[in-house]
Amino acid sequence: MSRLLRRDGTPPVPARELIARSADGARIHVEVHGRDGAPAVVLSHGWTCSTHFWAAQVRDLAADHRVVVYDQRGHGRSPAVGREGYSTEALADDLEAVLAATLAPGEKAVIAGHSMGGMTIMAASRRTGLREHAAAVLLCSTGSSRLAAESLVVPVRAGAVRTGMTRAILRAKAPLGPVTPVSRRILKYATMGAGSAPDRVDACARIVHACPRGARAPWGHVLAELDLDADVRELRVPTAVIAGTEDRMTPPVHARALAAALPDCLGLTELTGMGHMTPVEAPEAVTAKIRELVTGYVPAGSTGADAGTDGTAEKEEVA
Repeated sequence: MSRLLRRDGTPPVPARELIARSADGARIHVEVHGRDGAPAVVLSHGWTCSTHFWAAQVRDLAADHRVVVYDQRGHGRSPAVGREGYSTEALADDLEAVLAATLAPGEKAVIAGHSMGGMTIMAASRRTGLREHAAAVLLCSTGSSRLAAESLVVPVRAGAVRTGMTRAILRAKAPLGPVTPVSRRILKYATMGAGSAPDRVDACARIVHACPRGARAPWGHVLAELDLDADVRELRVPTAVIAGTEDRMTPPVHARALAAALPDCLGLTELTGMGHMTPVEAPEAVTAKIRELVTGYVPAGSTGADAGTDGTAEKEEVA
């Protein structure tokens, strides 16, 4: 059972764990932290990450919210799938399954996604499940297209060579190996701001290096060819955008494009000096934005104490 300590060192309310079944039968590992009946928040992590990526947000929000986190297919405790099971449609299917398994019919929640988690929300913009349950959305350090072309990870001039090298990195099948001082420096350069605290760099390194290459590479193929521009224009719920000014993976140009394209954009927050891993690098700012969205957009009385009882959860384990 996954547990995340509070700031005072005591354990939080135990997580309820369950398995959500996606449209193609994929098993999605889900955790629900906090108390029943509290305002709901659903958090979707990015490429090569896991539920642990949201540790700071869960620790803070679970005190007075019901916080749902899940492992994207092939990540964390969600098993890998066949070759055809990696697509933006699968991301949307999985999110819909998680919403159905954890929220009561008609219950509203704030849904936040980081990187590929944000792309998940965009991919689901036309889905009935998202429109039923999303009171507001937070898109964090993400983009909708041209990821390889706009990435600044490869330090050469923009053009075909840089784009090709970035695509090769995204699609790479090589194992990452153990976390070492060298691998931490590489990860920090690629994904975090220069001033990121060593403990936060180490936390990200441990999460990323734990991702199986069998999932990392096929998802990298999806990201290399991503085009969700049309889906962004269908995301018709109040949506806030956050980006780090030093993000090399999805530079602020992506966030600015999202803010311009969203039908109901609540504004763009650019976090000075932060890189791509903003929920870990600047947890207070990300958590505060989620709280702001809950306060402003989750209607009183929209919570559901009977969430998860509609038969969509195949298994439930209570600590």
